[in-house]
Amino acid sequence: MKQRAIPCTLMRGGTSKGPFFLASDLPEETAVRDAVLLAAMGSPDARQIDGVGGADTLTSKVAIVGPPSRPDADVDYLFLQVVVDEARVDASQNCGNMLAGVGPFAIERGLISATAPRTSVRIHMVNTASIAVAHVQTPNGCVRYDGDARIDGVPGTAAPIDIDFLDVAGGSCGALLPSGNARDVIADTDVTLIDNGMPVVVMRAADFGQTGDETPEEMEADSALRARVETIRLEAGKRMQLGDVTKKTVPKMCLVAPARNGGDISTRMFIPHKVHKAIGVFGAVSVATACALPGSIASEIAPSGGDGVRSFEIEHPTGFFTVSMEIESGPSGPQVQRSALLRTARALMTGDIFVPGDVWRKGSL
Repeated sequence: MKQRAIPCTLMRGGTSKGPFFLASDLPEETAVRDAVLLAAMGSPDARQIDGVGGADTLTSKVAIVGPPSRPDADVDYLFLQVVVDEARVDASQNCGNMLAGVGPFAIERGLISATAPRTSVRIHMVNTASIAVAHVQTPNGCVRYDGDARIDGVPGTAAPIDIDFLDVAGGSCGALLPSGNARDVIADTDVTLIDNGMPVVVMRAADFGQTGDETPEEMEADSALRARVETIRLEAGKRMQLGDVTKKTVPKMCLVAPARNGGDISTRMFIPHKVHKAIGVFGAVSVATACALPGSIASEIAPSGGDGVRSFEIEHPTGFFTVSMEIESGPSGPQVQRSALLRTARALMTGDIFVPGDVWRKGSL
């Protein structure tokens, strides 16, 4: 049977990369769609040699974009994590890095019309049923990719894409603090369970014998550390209303320590079994939110400083991630009114991805 050609655009979004598809170009049935994406990316295989995946969690990602399914959005965005070495596609989380490419892709593919000098795209993040607004530079009605904005983890500079998050708190777990507490104890370890765009478990690095300055490779090589983190993750998943997370990529596990390079807090993020070489967008937002919550593990290290607009400099293994937040006092404590950050994106190529025709027809490899 002939191969099936699927139109797509390969894009870098933030510090991630992957193919962007129109929803109408993929099978409607979830099982068939997932089989097609596994074949397209080359999973399961550690090298993803028979597909376009980059053999890394950060480059085995897919964005599916289509017309909006709710009236307050311009487009729908479904993020899918294609597991590298398993025949599994995970839809349980958002990706704020790939999100940076959604606005440019939607404009380039004609889903919305550009307005000069900037186009604001309201994006319905299907994974968490929440809204983000991406502000894309479009001089003369065309997406601009070149510019002076720089983000750690990406070489060079590009046009800035400012992203506002309007209602991401509790998107996966049902509440900003799923357990109702700013601090819990799991396996004799103090933790903060938080979900402001991404379910994250915040823990002191020192409680694990870590300084917060270790490389991802050093932490991944520590089997005792990984086992302890995973034990806590499995219990945290239940307390965060996520159920059995054995086969899920959430919650993320974040070890925090005092900043070492002038920021507010240092992080090492398990995602969940490898250590992020930087930090994910929503992971950074959740950590910054924890910094603003009295009683949390993070607030011990980076006190929030009260109401108003605050910028938190989140240190990670390859630099900084800046999160701007608007915080107001509420009856139950500080309330996050708005989160915002800066990302960049670039279209890398447009064309067709080929998959075996029988995968599309049968939904299996």
